[in-house]
Amino acid sequence: MAQQQIVFIGGGNMARSLIGGLVADGYPAERIRVSDPGAEQRDHLAQRYGVAVSDDNSAAVADADVVVLAVKPQVMRAVVTDMADALAARKPLVVSIAAGVRERDLSRWLGYDGPVVRCMPNTPSLLQSGVTALYPNADVDADQRDAAESILRAVGTVIWLDDEQLLDTVTAVSGGGPAYFFLFMESLEAAATARGIPADKARLLVIETALGAARMALESSDDPATLRANVTSRGGTTAEALGVFEREDLKAMVDRAIGAASDRAAELGDQLGAK
Repeated sequence: MAQQQIVFIGGGNMARSLIGGLVADGYPAERIRVSDPGAEQRDHLAQRYGVAVSDDNSAAVADADVVVLAVKPQVMRAVVTDMADALAARKPLVVSIAAGVRERDLSRWLGYDGPVVRCMPNTPSLLQSGVTALYPNADVDADQRDAAESILRAVGTVIWLDDEQLLDTVTAVSGGGPAYFFLFMESLEAAATARGIPADKARLLVIETALGAARMALESSDDPATLRANVTSRGGTTAEALGVFEREDLKAMVDRAIGAASDRAAELGDQLGAK
């Protein structure tokens, strides 16, 4: 990505993670600006990363090539409409990492046709271990796609989608996914401690097992079903445990859960767009 002027509107956790990733990857700090109403937040970002800071959104975006909207979804409309005139003068690439705020609503609030990329990162992005799905509108060109991808790749893996509605399912799968894995880990810990393993040792067993399984899935060319079959001996202990999951219809339960979360994501999108 060329050394464009990147402006972050909002300096919270995800913005800090993106900025930290960009700077660590060698992107010049002097080409990054952050606008945030909090003086303490601004001071922290300036001192830690050497970026320019501002408390005036409209002034901050005056020379922007890329604007990253990193504010809470509930305040997005007010933030965007307040600086829409400043953005219209230059029509920079607008990248939104706000969950649930749809591209059509962002474009409506901007009041002009311009390049917008909507993103759905997940919380492991805070550790540069996330995955982010991106959806571009029709005004985003190839160079702008590269720019958006470079920014989000600073915190993990990225994928592109051609259908914005799929972001509701992404929200359900990868957005909520860490919580689902945490619940399963919590359940494994509880089962281990109930059978006498000390809590600290049970936690270590579960965390290292989860990490190892994830690495095997990531580094293998086999799909999860094949990997599962490879570690399951007929008549063995693993087969016995998997039999319980199958009888309880775990796959159907997961499907219902993802459907419920996806439907809720769509409802929240409707509500945010109506405000």
